[in-house]
Amino acid sequence: MSPGMSLYSVNAIVILSSDDGSRIFSKYYTPPHAAAGAPGSGQAGGLASSGASQNPYPDKTSQTRFEKGLLQKTAKQTGDILLYDNKVVLYKMESDVAIYVVGSADENEVLLYNVLLALRDSLHMLFKQSIDKRTIVENYDLVSLAIDEIVDDGVVLETDPTIIIQRCSKAPPADVNLSRLDPFTEQGVNNLAQLGKAKLTDWLRQGL
Repeated sequence: MSPGMSLYSVNAIVILSSDDGSRIFSKYYTPPHAAAGAPGSGQAGGLASSGASQNPYPDKTSQTRFEKGLLQKTAKQTGDILLYDNKVVLYKMESDVAIYVVGSADENEVLLYNVLLALRDSLHMLFKQSIDKRTIVENYDLVSLAIDEIVDDGVVLETDPTIIIQRCSKAPPADVNLSRLDPFTEQGVNNLAQLGKAKLTDWLRQGL
């Protein structure tokens, strides 16, 4: 492992519209210890941010500049990896969207590529159709859940699409008879957990 590599492998996951460059989804990661110790650290636009030494894109302005430049750069490329703004970027073009996984310049490209493939394949399996802007917007909660299952605070947790979609699968209908679920079976535990996740998602939406 090179000296610059760490457990916190992923700097950002970004999904942009390849038509106009608009942001569909983005999440920038700062290691928890860096966020806690950095002056002026906090939340900006729902994304973790910290001092510039820890996160070169600490606010929406710098993130937007990075994203637009990234799309311009990759629009002229035919591969799926490049070095941009001293960051290793793995990317895939799908229909009218571009999916990016960003890491530091000395990060393991194979690991980042596996994260990219895990996200792309998980979305294909969740949507059961092509990945496009409209589908992502309509299923934003599932996209967010899938990404959270793959990466947490920049740490890669899971790259198996089958496991990821099982954890993101939709909960039973709201009118499900919970008395029929045996909480001591594995299926009962899974169903209750998924129902709780769905209720939490609804609660968070109502609170926004």
